[in-house]
Amino acid sequence: MKRYWLLALSFFGVVFLDIVTKEYIITHFPLYYSRTVIPGLFNLVHIQNKGVAFGILGGSAPVWRDILLLLFPIVAMSGILIFAFCYPQHKTGTLLSLGGILGGAMGNLIDRLRFRAVIDFLDLYWGKYHWPAFNVADSAITLGVLFLIFGYMQMEEA
Repeated sequence: MKRYWLLALSFFGVVFLDIVTKEYIITHFPLYYSRTVIPGLFNLVHIQNKGVAFGILGGSAPVWRDILLLLFPIVAMSGILIFAFCYPQHKTGTLLSLGGILGGAMGNLIDRLRFRAVIDFLDLYWGKYHWPAFNVADSAITLGVLFLIFGYMQMEEA
């Protein structure tokens, strides 16, 4: 039980960074504004994504979309917490990863409750090929999942 502070630290750190960065974008960038940071590679933008990754469900009926996109993260976060607390032998990296995933899910859930959309602002691209805009919460979820996969692959090899 002593090591769960790692999960909490990771969770609150991600939520804090996510909120602070999104507030900066909301207050300094009009909707759909774009500022080049590294030409040909990286822009800061202000996008409101009503769907999920890659804008999936963005054009769906608002009532069902909103219900689904509010319930899914709550169910997912509950499952992650059950997993974290039912198997107390987790390693440090696992707890940090789970905290990052939880923090990312909470950050995007906060957006959905506030704006009925998620604020995305990181735009990576190469020439004319753009990756869909994303945010700190999305990054924490992605990195957390990748670190979990990598960690479990390392355990399998041992």
